[in-house]
Amino acid sequence: MILNFVIIYRVVIILLLSSVLDFIFGDPLKIPHPIVYIGKLISGLEKLLSPDSTKTDVPKGVLIFILTVIISFLIPFAVLLILYRVNFWLGLILEIFWSFQILAARTLSIEAYKVKKYLDDGNLKEARRALSMIVGRDTSQLTEEDITKAVVETVSENTTDGIVSPLIAIAIGGAPLGFAYKAVNTLDSMIGYRSEQYFYFGKASAILDDVVNYLPARLTGISMCFASALISGLSAKGAWRVMMRDHAKHASPNGGWTEAATAGALGVRLGGDATYFGVLYKKASLGDPKRNIEAGDIERATKLMWVSSIIVLILLVIIRMLCYL
Repeated sequence: MILNFVIIYRVVIILLLSSVLDFIFGDPLKIPHPIVYIGKLISGLEKLLSPDSTKTDVPKGVLIFILTVIISFLIPFAVLLILYRVNFWLGLILEIFWSFQILAARTLSIEAYKVKKYLDDGNLKEARRALSMIVGRDTSQLTEEDITKAVVETVSENTTDGIVSPLIAIAIGGAPLGFAYKAVNTLDSMIGYRSEQYFYFGKASAILDDVVNYLPARLTGISMCFASALISGLSAKGAWRVMMRDHAKHASPNGGWTEAATAGALGVRLGGDATYFGVLYKKASLGDPKRNIEAGDIERATKLMWVSSIIVLILLVIIRMLCYL
């Protein structure tokens, strides 16, 4: 009877237990992480395809996207298929563990708080170094306000990429689809930059990452508005107003939803020009500067990440439960 119950509600159990594990442990550095191997796969395929920064890289970029996503899905799918047939419980344990590795809420929270601690201690040098571990931009000349803004922006945007989108993927297709999503996300992180080197080769990855995250980003932004009503000191009204007004100003069709919602909830201004890999990018500002941003906003943004993620998790569990009726 217990086995039948677990089989029926397998996906719900995976969602809940993997989220609890992520909340408790985060990313144990000593345990091999599958995303590292996805990154190695991308690097290997890039060497094999030998992009040359011309228009001929576009089909190569499509090919590396297809191969990476398919391989990232098929390997865990095949392993789990075999293991479930050998022993259901072993298959379930592995799928819960893999799903836990796919989620990044705790790790994102830990890295954000590291920066906050250095800022609280007045150690800008270490704060810049800690920030450089979670952003792909030049941090060497950033002021305390710039550092704080960068952390808040990273936390808000990665609520979609690191938590909500993976949760949705796992809810639909278990750990294999979760890995397929992480492959899309990793491709965008590694080759999706609009630099001269990857302009053509990374075009497909950048566009398809936007497509995959289109609905999750909007769901995350809306959940942040609801979460703001549950967190002391945040404004749900401000989150909704700024999100609806400013989301389209963002260069990304998805990033603006969460970043604008966070700016409105906190009552600060986010965005502005930033340097990535030595290139200055003009970025619009989001939100109203009702006050100056401060280190404490890192904690507030992290709370917003946690509560909004829990709201989405509850929603996904309810939807999956309704599917069983």
